[in-house]
Amino acid sequence: MQRTHGGALLPQSGTLFDPSLKEKEGRHLQEKQRIAVAAVNLIREGQCVLLDSGTTTTAIARTLKKFSHLTIITNAVNIAAELSGTDFEVLLTGGSLRKNSFSLVGPLAEEMLHDMHADILFLGVDGFDLEVGLTTPNVMESRVNRAMVKAAKTIVAVCDSTKFNRRSLSKIVDATSIHHVITDNNLPKETADALRNLNIKLTLV
Repeated sequence: MQRTHGGALLPQSGTLFDPSLKEKEGRHLQEKQRIAVAAVNLIREGQCVLLDSGTTTTAIARTLKKFSHLTIITNAVNIAAELSGTDFEVLLTGGSLRKNSFSLVGPLAEEMLHDMHADILFLGVDGFDLEVGLTTPNVMESRVNRAMVKAAKTIVAVCDSTKFNRRSLSKIVDATSIHHVITDNNLPKETADALRNLNIKLTLV
């Protein structure tokens, strides 16, 4: 616990820290918007797009509305609601609802993803460490994310630069499983070089 005047605060970091979507929404807002624009540039009309839950992928979902024919697969209830007014084919994975992230997790979600084939996955992460790989605070979430990686042809990690060199509780996949990273231009040069050395395409916005 951190000491404060008149009380104590829970530490705002650590491998178990799992803030709600609402808490995360306001952070690094402009970076997320720029990441979303760059992400949408990778999409072509008629493709099948897989979206993980999270604030960056929600920003991508909002930016997708310039397209008219897409199939969207997601485990995020809020993203499905966001796209309900479009002509897109929207597929929700099913599963148990994690209330603080509006995401569906568990065997039902994993099973549905088993049978899917998407053109591109946009994966938001809580930690991106070049040695450990991509991580998230929730074990159930990491399993669904891993199933998403298997279901997509192109894997794009979308996260602001604060997520790098950070480890969260549960591993999703190795860094080498990622084809492309879109992040903001505050990324340290040595991290950028290390990503490129792994043959990962890097877009800084």
